[in-house]
Parts: sequence; C-alpha cells; structure tokens
Amino acid sequence: MRRFVIGSARNLIESSRQKYQFKRSILSSSYRFLSSSPAADSPSSSSSSSTMAHPVSLNTINPKVIECEYAVRGEIVTLAQKLQEEIQTKPDAHPFEEWTLGESVSFILSLRQYSPPLYFCSPWLNSNILYCNIGNPQSLGQQPITFFREVLALCDHPAILDKSETQGLFSADSIERAWQILDQIPGRATGAYSHSQGIKGLRDTIAAGIEARDGFPADPNDIFLTDGASPAVHMMMQLLIRSEKDGILCPIPQYPLYSASIALHGGTLVPYYLDEATGWGLEVSELRKQLETSRSKGITVRALVVINPGNPTGQVLAEENQKAIVEFCKQEGLVLLADEVYQENVYVPEKKFHSFKKVSRSMGYSEKDIALVSFQSVSKGYYGECGKRGGYMEVTGFGADVREQIYKVASVNLCSNISGQILASLVMSPPKVGDESYESYSAERDGILSSLARRAKTLEDAFNKLEGVTCNKAEGAMYLFPRIDLPEKVIKAAEAAKKAPDAYYCQRLLAATGIVFVPGSGFRQVPGTWHFRCTILPQEEKIPAIVTRLTDFHKSFMDEFRG
Repeated sequence: MRRFVIGSARNLIESSRQKYQFKRSILSSSYRFLSSSPAADSPSSSSSSSTMAHPVSLNTINPKVIECEYAVRGEIVTLAQKLQEEIQTKPDAHPFEEWTLGESVSFILSLRQYSPPLYFCSPWLNSNILYCNIGNPQSLGQQPITFFREVLALCDHPAILDKSETQGLFSADSIERAWQILDQIPGRATGAYSHSQGIKGLRDTIAAGIEARDGFPADPNDIFLTDGASPAVHMMMQLLIRSEKDGILCPIPQYPLYSASIALHGGTLVPYYLDEATGWGLEVSELRKQLETSRSKGITVRALVVINPGNPTGQVLAEENQKAIVEFCKQEGLVLLADEVYQENVYVPEKKFHSFKKVSRSMGYSEKDIALVSFQSVSKGYYGECGKRGGYMEVTGFGADVREQIYKVASVNLCSNISGQILASLVMSPPKVGDESYESYSAERDGILSSLARRAKTLEDAFNKLEGVTCNKAEGAMYLFPRIDLPEKVIKAAEAAKKAPDAYYCQRLLAATGIVFVPGSGFRQVPGTWHFRCTILPQEEKIPAIVTRLTDFHKSFMDEFRG
C-alpha cells in the first residue's frame, strides 16, 4: 500500500527515537575494521591441517574461473555483509547509525511540491549499511509498477480471475491483459516450461513494442527471452569466442559482466577508452586504433560492445555518433553487441535514446548488411524488477545455420522463467491512453524517473564539491562515476595494504559511514586515474544524509593524508 510522504515521515520520526546514538569515532573504527583479518576463517587455513589433498583446490579448478572478476559483488560488498552481520549481533560495534529519515525530515516534507506526488517505502530503515554498489532499485525502496504486478499476480493464480471480488481489487485492463497472456501459455500454466526462445505470444508482443519504438519491423523469431540480459550476453560470448585469439572490443570503463564473460569463455578483452574529458565520449578513431593494434598482435576481433546509456559512466550517445559506430562495424565486419538495458533512463532534455537497430535501419542497412544483437532487461528502467529475472536479446543479421546454433544453446537451458517473460512483454507493451490503468501507471513511471533525475543531479553536485573529485553529468542509466585525485600518501598506504588506491578509499568509506561504493579499478580505467561508482538509487529522502556523511568522511580522509 503506497503512503504519502508526509504520513511516512511521521511514522519514521517516531521510529527514529529508538535509533542508536551516532558515534564520531570514524578514524579509529576505520583502522579497527581494516586491520581485522579473515585469514583464520579461510578455507586454506583449515585444509592445511589435512594430510590428504582435497580433490578440488585453486590449483585444480578451471583457471578461467579464477581469472574472472565481478567487482559490483566483490570484496567491498563481502566486507559490507560482514559488517552488517556484526551489527546485528552487536549494534554498537561500528560508528555509523541507522539510515533513518529523521536526519532529513524537512527534505521529506519538501517533496510534496512535486507533481505527481512522490510515494515511497523504506525497507532499509533499520539497516546500517547502504548498498550503493549495484543497480538494484527495489532493494533500496523503489516500488514496483502496480499494473505489472497485478497482471503477474493474476497470471500466477488464474483461479481468482473468475471470482467476483477480483473486479474490485484489480483494474479492468490488468484482468483483460492477464486473460490475453494466459491464453498464449500452453495449459495456462506459468509453472511449466515454455518454448526455448520464450512463449510465442509474448515474443509477438515484444516485437510489436520494438516496432512501435523504432518505426521499423521486428520479427518475433529474432527474439530470445532470457533470465535478465546477462545470460544473453553469456550466450553470445559462447557463440563468438573460439579461443584466446578471439577478441571483443569493450568500453573502458566497462560493466564487469563483459570482462567476466570474456574471461570465462576464454577470449581476449580488447579495450577502447571512453574520453572522460568530453563526458565519456566514444570516438571511432579510438575504436579503429585499438582494432588495428589487436590485429597486429594476431587477435581476431569478433564484436564491438556498446553500452548506451552508459554503465558505469552514464553518458547517452548522440544519434550521429551511433551512425558512425554502425558504419565502423559494417566496414570492419564486426558484430555489434548493443547493451540497451537503460533505454528508459535518460535524464537530460537534450538527449534521447535511439536503439542501434533503429539507427542502422534508418541508414538503409538491413540485416543482410550488419550483424546486430540488442539486449534489454526488466531489471532497470523505471520498473527495476531485478529479482524477476526477465530480459531478451533481439538477434538480427545472422544466417539460418547460425541461428540454429543459437537456438541449440538456448535449449540447453530449457527456457527462461515465465514471470520474467511476462514482465518483458509488459515492459514493451505498458498501458496505453484510454486504458483504466494508464493514469496511475504514468504517474508511477514519471514519478520514479523524475526523482532519479533529481537524485543524479544532487549527487553530481555533491561530488563536484569534494576536494580532488570531479564528476561528469549523469545523462542516463543509474550511476555516477566520479574521478578522485588521491594524495601520494594514500597511494603508498594502499600499496602497503595491497589494495588499489580507489579500493582503499572505498574500504575506508565503508568502515566509517556504512556506504558501499564500488572502486573504479573494478570497472577498469585509464592507468593512473582512480574512480568509484555510486548508484543514484537510494530513496530521495536519504540523499541528504548520504551527502553529509560522505562529505564529512572525505574531509577527514583528505586531512589525514594531506602532504
């Protein structure tokens, strides 16, 4: 049940009276936390007492697994989870208090000025750790879209469709949509396997949504429904990578899914660097330079990954830039892998999302001219349904014989989950003008997106006020990726701790404030530069407290290491 902000504020003010008193021993706690060692609990120390060699060890597992890294759930997050466990057993073990809204009640009340009015819920009220490491909106309080959840509920329990009470509990268009979807599912059973590409009727709906978005035809047989976009990326890496001599051009900074997937499948990541000075611009001259360098080393570059809007960098590509990228791929015979999962997340009026398929078709290129794979997910956008694991890839420009092989790989996994498939169809075909749910749906969508834009701007401004920190505008997606210039003493301290300097900074931030950022070194970056990634997803009423804690920590940290 949604509640207006003012009512929630009153409840939260009452609950905040019971919060633990804030302690200002940041530095001493940081040292205490950072000096703790997990060595005593490590598998290696316990196994060393055994006289018989274990059949599975780091020396005997697949080395590609060891090479693979995934920073957004890496060491910093593991430390944060350990901290949270310690706090649950000993609440006063660390200096940071609970993330209550009492710290920013006046800000909460100010949200009444926005139209549509903002709704929120705060499941993290009793959490001392604030996970800004991953794009997981609902874990940080974002509410699901009502229409989507109504349809899902009705599809999963169709027996209630025939009950008279249902008419009063669910909107008429959600009931109608549920009937339409159930009629497309064999046996009306959401617990049954589907076609390996996904339910045909749902693929029809998605194809129609793509066509409405782009203005060019889409074929449901080109669509493969997957458990989020990540399995689709893995599937394409399996298809394209034959050995370490096969390379994939990836943006740096990059989303670690790509480096991890390339490593797991035994290929070579070919980096191309985004230009931070021009707002993380993507220059075709840089693509060509890296392509030629790799080819001179005997690497066969198979594909180009483009993330638009960017993750972790937040830039939105201009259409002319996209045309140059399409032309480059056509000339060089590269598969264009278009990560477009943030297509709804554009926050600046001067930019607009254009799919690479739309751009390529507008240039007069058909699927005979360019191989293109587009990825979409229900986890991002304004919907944020990460746990439902829904997504798809649209595969165009591949011959029928190769398509058969893609289908074979998909069929090994049987099918993606049905709830995710249904959500993917709803995302690409939401309520329309005239539908009963349209006004409430539009209010929810617009409220979420406008709030995300404000949060991005607030955090961007805050970062740019910090000593030695510069942050580009977040034009889209869900993240900011500030650059931090660290004093030489920090570099040396990080070396002594055997950490990258930005990882050292993020660990100290976590220990002092409970805020979880991901170090830029986990996304790769221009050598000699340091960054961190922060999501813009904490609920809007929490942002002032985040800014205050971050600002206080940063000042203390820089004072400590000042030359």
